[in-house]
Amino acid sequence: MENQQKQNWFEKAKPFAAVVLIQFGYAVMDVISKDALNKGMSNYVFVVYRHAVAFLVMAPLAWFFENRKARQKMTLSIFIKILVLSLIEPVIDQNLYFLGMKYTTATFAVTMTNMLPAITFIFAWILRLEQVNIRSIRSQAKVAGTVATVSGAMIMTLIKGPLLFGTHGGNDQTQNNGTSTQRTIMGFIMITIGCFCWASFMILQAITLKTYPAALSLSAWICLMGTIEGAAVALFMERGHPSVWSIKFDIRLLCAVYSGIICSGVSYYLQGVVMKSRGPVFVTAFSPLCMVIVAIMSYFILAEQVFLGRMSGAIVICLGLYFVVWGKSKDYGPEDPNTQEPIVEMDNTRKENLTCCTHGVTTATNLGNGNTTPSEEQV
Repeated sequence: MENQQKQNWFEKAKPFAAVVLIQFGYAVMDVISKDALNKGMSNYVFVVYRHAVAFLVMAPLAWFFENRKARQKMTLSIFIKILVLSLIEPVIDQNLYFLGMKYTTATFAVTMTNMLPAITFIFAWILRLEQVNIRSIRSQAKVAGTVATVSGAMIMTLIKGPLLFGTHGGNDQTQNNGTSTQRTIMGFIMITIGCFCWASFMILQAITLKTYPAALSLSAWICLMGTIEGAAVALFMERGHPSVWSIKFDIRLLCAVYSGIICSGVSYYLQGVVMKSRGPVFVTAFSPLCMVIVAIMSYFILAEQVFLGRMSGAIVICLGLYFVVWGKSKDYGPEDPNTQEPIVEMDNTRKENLTCCTHGVTTATNLGNGNTTPSEEQV
């Protein structure tokens, strides 16, 4: 019994560990990719190298470790979905995201992605991939938690407050970025469009996995097609600049290898596995955690300042994540026959009246058919 409880606890903890690992991976990528872009790496070339590395890693893993029965026959419908998936996330989203990061800062870019949970939640609601009943407590918790995570991100961005930790005059990337207003607006637009593409990718990936449940193979296919489509875009955008394709043993190579393995290959696979059981909203609900991790890393590694507004926003984000996770756990947890989730008091009263009326009609019917006494069950 004890071993079974430990196993059940481990199974429940795996989705949470996976999405937290994904956010840690993205946080490290944001730091090193900004450094690589500042040193002259083309974002178009970076996207190509990143997914080429991811394909070289994921394809052998899919071939040797994945159950071949899970790989359904490649139909035209599935192939078109893969083409769209590789276009909207590896090509459009990532190029717009890194372009927006070039125009602004890494902190600004990762902050903007906190609108992702709200966008994904709305898309999943419209497409009925997410269970939403506004009268249900667990649905209210998911809605309130999603709003709280976005609100916490905005608090971290807009409200500075007094200094809590660090020294005055330290590095404050968000406040002293030195970018013009026009470049900031352009970065904002690019990252916002990228977030819509990212949310669409999450929804379409969840739909595709229903007909093509091989998560490793799907990740490899997305990376392969993303490499081909990204190369076409890079050749067009960087025409006349062949030197941008050269890469040395420096931060740019590290960025391409790390982002390809962790943030494309492993991340696509992990989020696909989690979405099979928890849905796309669960995966994206943890996106604001990336900004909290970046803020912590920036304090210890880059000696950046920590302000009250940002600390308050981080706390609000954590509370929002708790509400979302609680609501999702009620969706996928086992039903308890001894408890019933309250919806609306009027609905429960009507159910009781309806039950009484049903028993009354059943009893009267049995008596009318010749049963002189009601059964014990009816009594």
